[in-house]
Amino acid sequence: MQKSASSGVSLLGPGGLDLTHSFFTSILNSAPPSPTKRHNKVTVVGAGNVGMAVAQTILTQDLVDELVLVDALPDKLRGEMLDLQHAAAFLPRTKIHASTEYSVTAGSDLCIVTAGARQVSGESRLNLVQRNVSLFRSIIPPLVQHSPACVILVVSNPVDVLTYVAWKLSGFPANRVIGSGTNLDSSRFRFLIADHLDVNAHDVQAYIVGEHGDSSVALWSSISVGGVPVLSFLEKQEIAYEKVTLEKIHKAVIESADEVIRLKGYTSWAIGYSVANLARSILRDQRKVHPVSVLAKGFHGIHGGEVFLSLPSQLGRGGVIGVTNIHLTPKEAQHLRDSATAILEVQNQLPI
Repeated sequence: MQKSASSGVSLLGPGGLDLTHSFFTSILNSAPPSPTKRHNKVTVVGAGNVGMAVAQTILTQDLVDELVLVDALPDKLRGEMLDLQHAAAFLPRTKIHASTEYSVTAGSDLCIVTAGARQVSGESRLNLVQRNVSLFRSIIPPLVQHSPACVILVVSNPVDVLTYVAWKLSGFPANRVIGSGTNLDSSRFRFLIADHLDVNAHDVQAYIVGEHGDSSVALWSSISVGGVPVLSFLEKQEIAYEKVTLEKIHKAVIESADEVIRLKGYTSWAIGYSVANLARSILRDQRKVHPVSVLAKGFHGIHGGEVFLSLPSQLGRGGVIGVTNIHLTPKEAQHLRDSATAILEVQNQLPI
């Protein structure tokens, strides 16, 4: 059986004759397919645990017409591609490609970068970041070359610094370079609050902002359940609560990933769903608000440099539409500025 390289059509007839049209007959007075039909193409760079969880979740949620996998390991890459292709009978119709060459990514609407060097025992965070900067120098420019109109979504850690790196290397406007940031942290936060209050996490509105890491900030002042502001409600009703309990919840959010890694060796499914959630908002122009890593200069008194950190932001087809003017208490705003300082301390030492 031969297959057309350009169309993916199987040529089953004698001498490679295309028999595709023999199976269908056009109706009378039919017109060709509308040229305005939207064709979504997404590239995932990195076929590791996170990259494949992202790819699999995007496929099952029917978000794309064409999915491209890029990785430096050709055998693993082909194996992952075939494994997904063999599930075609159970998935929405999607063309799946894989290559070590970036030319296959041409015309992508969204490029998701999950590739990154892993931290080795005893390695400093700065050294890890520097190795990832070198890796990004080989990833971002070819993505931009082949898909100059795409949105770049960075998932690799440390995500805030590497989102800045991707922005600098891409030359894109800041709204088209986004980091997955604290979108997953906020989901964990909502889950823990819902668990404490015995409610559905869908009814909890709560954000973790700032760094995706130790200096993240829990916005307790804006938490609501079913539209009811939690802390102000407790205060008005004179219901006592312990701040140490709130601190424990935030600490549990920060340590969640470490616990999963300790138990199973890596994280994958939660970040896969988180990134697919962001992809849906971007590709379908949902204009939903997500806490993602964006250029934060000028927000909430952050003026020290061009730093990326997570703020609740509205996402659409063109990337970041705008940052929500969310109210922060003076203490929360200061913690956010401290988080920006922590990121800048690493960022300012980078060779970029």
